[in-house]
Amino acid sequence: MVEIIRPARNRGFYVRMRFLHGRHGRQPEKMFCFRYFKWILWFSLSFCFFISFLISHSPNTHKPNNLSLSKSLSHSETIFASRALFESPNISALQQPKPHQGDLKNLKVYVYELPSRYNSDWLANERCSSHLFASEVAIHKAMLNSDVRTLDPWQADFFFVPVYVSCNFSTVNGFPAIGHARPLLASAVQLISSEFPFWNRSSGSDHVFIASHDYGACFHAMEHVAMADGIPEFLKKSVILQTFGVKYNHPCQDVENVVIPPYVSPEKVRSTLSKSPAEGRRDIFVFFRGKMEVHPKNISGRFYSKRVRTDIWQKYGGDRRFYLKRHRFPGYQSEIVRSVFCLCPLGWAPWSPRLVESVALGCVPVLIADGIRLPFPSAVRWPDISLTVAERDVGKLGDILEHVAATNLSAIQKNLWDPRTRQALLFNDHVLEGDASWQVLRALSDKLDRSHRSSRGSGSGTSHPLVESVQERQRAAFDGGRVTMRR
Repeated sequence: MVEIIRPARNRGFYVRMRFLHGRHGRQPEKMFCFRYFKWILWFSLSFCFFISFLISHSPNTHKPNNLSLSKSLSHSETIFASRALFESPNISALQQPKPHQGDLKNLKVYVYELPSRYNSDWLANERCSSHLFASEVAIHKAMLNSDVRTLDPWQADFFFVPVYVSCNFSTVNGFPAIGHARPLLASAVQLISSEFPFWNRSSGSDHVFIASHDYGACFHAMEHVAMADGIPEFLKKSVILQTFGVKYNHPCQDVENVVIPPYVSPEKVRSTLSKSPAEGRRDIFVFFRGKMEVHPKNISGRFYSKRVRTDIWQKYGGDRRFYLKRHRFPGYQSEIVRSVFCLCPLGWAPWSPRLVESVALGCVPVLIADGIRLPFPSAVRWPDISLTVAERDVGKLGDILEHVAATNLSAIQKNLWDPRTRQALLFNDHVLEGDASWQVLRALSDKLDRSHRSSRGSGSGTSHPLVESVQERQRAAFDGGRVTMRR
């Protein structure tokens, strides 16, 4: 029989076990066992309840075990010194919403850890990470901090080669001098092809480079020279992320490429918008600030901007509707955010950072560059947020803009002021869903047919045992051999 007895003192309830053995009572030798059994049972039940409480209320119940992860990564993190440059802990970054991996088709990118002379050494000049060609730095940072990054090169779909070629600023005019670009990139390719097996395995077709200057991977600011030089032979099978793009055949895009926007600092944009919101008052009808040559022929006899900027200055320089300035002004973004239309004429190349700045600050971009190919057309509805004026029609520009202002301007501005449009053209240090770095990754995910890993897993989803055996031997040989690059 089980009997519940309340003690005289208020010490709670306890369970007392009484076994009746007839009228002769309990045997003395069993009393000892039952007394200790009572306490053992009480302790066991209490311990079970206590453990159950801890499990159900622990804040770390659903968190991954970082200890094993740290151990597995510690070896890789000690191999390369330059990684710490961009990967210092950042609590705010960890709180950013993560991109949906499903949209990126489980893309995996391996980032080569090259010696610092190829990238981080150039950051000694602060302009390297902030000028219009700085997407090569911004994308590198984003790749290092992205969820698509893999530290295991054997699991990668693409291999990113971070070489900064636009940070060698001329002491004469301050512009990037890119004469060193070809030998620097050739040196990097030689290094990774000798130290890693992946370049030779695919002839570089799953390797990604950035060419963020005037004519992409032709590496020259003058079009006739760029076209004559063409793209280096060693890059012709790779994927190039480049700001240059046109809708007609051109030797400087005769390569698998993704057109990306020029770099504009997202911090500066946010600062400008905090003072003057995109939907605020706009008292400038047409805006342009930049180089407008009165005599556009350069020393080689070629016309800058194909005379387009000169024609704009000559025809509209005295027109009160047009706010045209030929000199630099550090606070020019405050002028853009006050403008209705922002002119984006070609320079030496068809693209310019004005395109991104106009969109980001809510000014309708007016594209004057025949045949230009614009970045991320699947994410940015360019026909709905911009105007395109043919180079030959610059003389009609005033009438064209007046007509738009009187008809469908409000519809264009409504589309333009969608925050997702601005997001798609700005690079962040940490990939945000929909931003420019994310758009790059999405474009790469559409090229998975170039991936050695994905093509190996196509069809039945499994490789031939003989192929797997060879690959395992290659991996073992590589992992057991050289794991660091020569500095």
